[in-house]
Amino acid sequence: MLKYTEVKRDRRKFLALTGLTSKEFKALLPAFVETYQSTSANDKTLAGRKRKRHLGGGRRGVLATGEQKLLFILVYQKTYPLQVVIGELFGLSQSGANQWIHRLLPVLRDALTPLGVRPEREGPRFAHTERQQAEPRDYIIDGTERRRQRPQEPEKQALHYSGKKKAHSDKNVVIINTQSKRVAYLSPTYPGKTHDKKVADREQIAYPRQALLYKDTGFQGYEPQVQAAYQPKKSRAVKN
Repeated sequence: MLKYTEVKRDRRKFLALTGLTSKEFKALLPAFVETYQSTSANDKTLAGRKRKRHLGGGRRGVLATGEQKLLFILVYQKTYPLQVVIGELFGLSQSGANQWIHRLLPVLRDALTPLGVRPEREGPRFAHTERQQAEPRDYIIDGTERRRQRPQEPEKQALHYSGKKKAHSDKNVVIINTQSKRVAYLSPTYPGKTHDKKVADREQIAYPRQALLYKDTGFQGYEPQVQAAYQPKKSRAVKN
């Protein structure tokens, strides 16, 4: 079973499992614990039933500490395993893993706000949000895909099949500040077949003034209002 006290000893394994360094994990932990405590009802169980014991009474759960809860939800976010797999990794049943995932995902999301690292989700508000950041307006935009289970319906299968990944996937467009490495914008989720440029056009992303934007060939023809946009050119094969 994965335990924080053991995993934290291996720096490379910890980063591979959570996507965070030990220092970043410790910086996130206080906000995560505070958010969890503020959203937890002391007089009710996770299932919403009235407690028969005082909080902390009874058998000690496998996700008893804040560190273990944060490790659980970060491993799920980073590796995106089946619920039965994440349950086996943390000593939970599939139904127990499902409950904790739905419980902790909103906590993790809301914990990012006080740290100032929660990405903007609305394209038209991106410029307004970025004006509050004391960072250079230097960005890179890219499309990201993650695999998903193959839909049963043929229409959805075709919609989610990504020729680039040769698998069924979901897609998001992200904008990252190249100086701080902060994820500044995260688009809604689209089927994997959707083109990167089409996602960016639909979301109507507004950029701050003096923004420099770097993009790859997946955004060919995407010309937002920025100070300058840079895109690499495709190399042409030399014929002998």
